[in-house]
Amino acid sequence: MLNVTIICIGRLKERYWTEACTEYAKRLRTFCSFSIIELDEERISDAPSQAQIERTVRLEGERILSKLPKGAMTVAMCIEGGQKSSEELAGVFSRAAVSGHSHLVFVIGGSWGLSDAVKQAAELRLSMSEMTFPHQLARVMLCEQIYRSFQINTHGKYHK
Repeated sequence: MLNVTIICIGRLKERYWTEACTEYAKRLRTFCSFSIIELDEERISDAPSQAQIERTVRLEGERILSKLPKGAMTVAMCIEGGQKSSEELAGVFSRAAVSGHSHLVFVIGGSWGLSDAVKQAAELRLSMSEMTFPHQLARVMLCEQIYRSFQINTHGKYHK
């Protein structure tokens, strides 16, 4: 069974976001071993300097890198990434399994983004959209797209 993990900076603050992620996690149990690893955000002032931002991104990146499982295929969720349709994302899951990856890890950085070190460690850089979304909504959207990918690959009725 494929392991799928989301590593993210920050915790969900609103109950409805948590409930949505919990629902997708429950649905995903049929298809994979699914987990979410939440890492603490760095504290930063309301009007940070560029040096403070760079330090924050670096420290959060170090924490992310320390949690990446060896041998996992890593997908960095970042604005510089390419966009994929739901069907194309489902293909990423299929190719990962065929190429011998038993673990797929998606990484969502903090509000200041992902460090270059995390992006370089990733086999794939993926952007959800050119639009900007709150990090909490992005996590829910990613959970939904992971579920949709499994539905596409198993010819389920969820994807139309």
